[in-house]
Amino acid sequence: QVQLVESGGGSVQTGGSLRLSCAAIGDTISRSCMGWFRQAPGKEREGVAYIYTAGGSTWYADSVKGRFTISQDNAKNTLWLQMNSLKPEDAAMYYCAARSPVPWYGCSPRNSEYNYWGQGTQVTVSS
Repeated sequence: QVQLVESGGGSVQTGGSLRLSCAAIGDTISRSCMGWFRQAPGKEREGVAYIYTAGGSTWYADSVKGRFTISQDNAKNTLWLQMNSLKPEDAAMYYCAARSPVPWYGCSPRNSEYNYWGQGTQVTVSS
């Protein structure tokens, strides 16, 4: 069992930056799929980025490529999402999620694949 606790959300202007953190408590994330998802009001939850914590491979949604960076520190059991050049359309509740054990086919951006979720942290971007 692992508990995920996000932090770092807030309100920024268009073009600003935020760094989200996700602390994993209770179990290691060293061999997991760790992902960031977001959900805006009236919209479905969507995958933003994920990382395979044992190998470092990453995936990003097209909408955030070149602006967001996902990273991890296995020693600190922490996941980050650096968000730069934020746009109003990035505003949403952001969730950290984990999939462990990792399935044979690897990590996925589908939220149904993840079995541990944080409570979310709100990101607001004003124009």
